[in-house]
Amino acid sequence: MKINPKNGIDKLIFGMKQSDVTAIYGKPDRNYKDEDDNVIFAYNKLKTRLTFYVEEEFKLGYIVASSPELELFGYKIINRKISDVKKDLAAKGITKFTQEEFDTFENYFNEENWIIFQTEFDEVVKFEIGAIFNQKDEFDWKFGKK
Repeated sequence: MKINPKNGIDKLIFGMKQSDVTAIYGKPDRNYKDEDDNVIFAYNKLKTRLTFYVEEEFKLGYIVASSPELELFGYKIINRKISDVKKDLAAKGITKFTQEEFDTFENYFNEENWIIFQTEFDEVVKFEIGAIFNQKDEFDWKFGKK
């Protein structure tokens, strides 16, 4: 599953509606609302959780994934040492990360691409990517754009 920075993962593109996603991937294994009334789709086979924002007409705005098939710039990221992943990203000009620690987990956040690598015991266990904002501080929806 190819990660497309600022756009989404695989065929998932920020700005899609729930019907666009189900047309490609079928019915989710779980479908529920979070505490903010956003709609969450979970696909077990893809090891992916999708968030459709209630305040944005239920457009896909956030993806959390832990599939070992995830690739960023041709490199697998899950179950790899964060130091190796960061070296691969540095070669692509992605070097700024804010680091957060909690319990045995650490998050490495790159705001420019709105991506988070969550690590445990120094290995990437989860990847998160969100829709980016434009100059007007509004979501820059990619779905439907040419």
